[in-house]
Amino acid sequence: MIRTLTQYRWIKRLGVGLLVAAIVNAEKPMPVFAQSGGRGIIRDTEIEDLLRDYASPVFNAAGIAKGTIRIALIDDRSFNAFVTSGRRMFINIGALIDAKTPNEIIGVMAHESGHVAGGHLTLQREQMATAQMMAVAGMLLGAGAMVAGAGNRSANASNGGVGVMLGAQEIAGRTLLSYQRGEEQAADRAAIKYLELTSQSPKGLLDTFKRLSDDMMFKTAGVDPYLMSHPMPQDRIANLTTIANASPYFNVKDPAGLQARHELMRAKLLGFVGKPDEVNRKYPLSDMSLPARYAHAILNYRYKKIPEALAQIEDLIKVKPENPYFWELKGQMLLEFGRAKEASVALRRSLGIEPDAGLIRAMLGRALLAVGEPSSIADAVRELSNAAQREPEDADIWQNLSIAYGSQNNIGMAEYSAAQEAFLIGDQQSAVNHASKAKKLLPAGSPAALRSDDILNFRVKRLN
Repeated sequence: MIRTLTQYRWIKRLGVGLLVAAIVNAEKPMPVFAQSGGRGIIRDTEIEDLLRDYASPVFNAAGIAKGTIRIALIDDRSFNAFVTSGRRMFINIGALIDAKTPNEIIGVMAHESGHVAGGHLTLQREQMATAQMMAVAGMLLGAGAMVAGAGNRSANASNGGVGVMLGAQEIAGRTLLSYQRGEEQAADRAAIKYLELTSQSPKGLLDTFKRLSDDMMFKTAGVDPYLMSHPMPQDRIANLTTIANASPYFNVKDPAGLQARHELMRAKLLGFVGKPDEVNRKYPLSDMSLPARYAHAILNYRYKKIPEALAQIEDLIKVKPENPYFWELKGQMLLEFGRAKEASVALRRSLGIEPDAGLIRAMLGRALLAVGEPSSIADAVRELSNAAQREPEDADIWQNLSIAYGSQNNIGMAEYSAAQEAFLIGDQQSAVNHASKAKKLLPAGSPAALRSDDILNFRVKRLN
């Protein structure tokens, strides 16, 4: 299920200002090449499962404990990825669509893992603080010179004070940027190390940087390399080429099964976000491969061509009945086409193959809720409760769970679920209102009552 979440606010846009102020005030991500222009988060079980399989060996090689890094997809067609101090790794869907092999994405993940394992985000904050102090000290010295010049009616002294202020800011900014370039080079070297430890080729990483270099060729022409947060593309590639070619695994190919999953992922994304002519160029109607048929089934679904979409997904299921994501797509289609009971059957088949998929279980809960029968409502509560345990940060699940509990006249749990939803989307006042009502109705000491207390206490702490 492809779903875009636009309520997330983790990317902040910065206005243009002094270099040091921009660097110090931003919570800087560590991107592959440049800052991403993300528009929202995309959730999809198939893609997230594949990316976890890509990342797991690399994280292990980097000493990153299982489950400590969350991987999220950004609805952005540019080729990029980055990590943040919140222990999250973000990957643009453009990178997944453009990458021809799993190895290219694995190389990107290895680079970002180098930032995490090297503690670069924490160290960068320390460097930012140092740069800020340098800039502030320079501004104070410059201001003092300007005041002295004004008192002596000396234009040269006043102008010199301005020069001290601007010079201090530039030195602080260049110092920080130099540090960031060093971190990028360290992450590149770490990526090669992790790939070698996992017997994987560094070629994908090298190919990625070559692509990015081509994209940046005209943008970096004439740019002062000392004013960039990343090494110049040509220098970066030269350094990487030397160490990558020395790897004994340079010519190792991705396993065929992994490559096949990668191709299905690319087709799925393009089917959901690409324009029809783009999909048709990439996958002509004469192309009868599974990825091509997957992309066209999704495209027809997007454009409400119901008979065509359902026929195409049925054909895919006949070829690969063990693929849980084909069954999931069928369930998604049927649910959105108003056939909830049939959707629930398809989604149960999907969960029979992929029982740990919280998002698929959440969709089954929605389908059962839409059926509207007393027995299906009870099943919806069970499935949505299970999904909420697996995906506790998904506000949509809590919203549907609140509706399901309300349908059973279980008002205490309906209010509690509504409080969770409001809390997750940042509506603190509504969260407090619902949590207060829930606490009055729920058994004292029950898990939901205790969590309602947590929401109320969070509000109190924020006010204090």
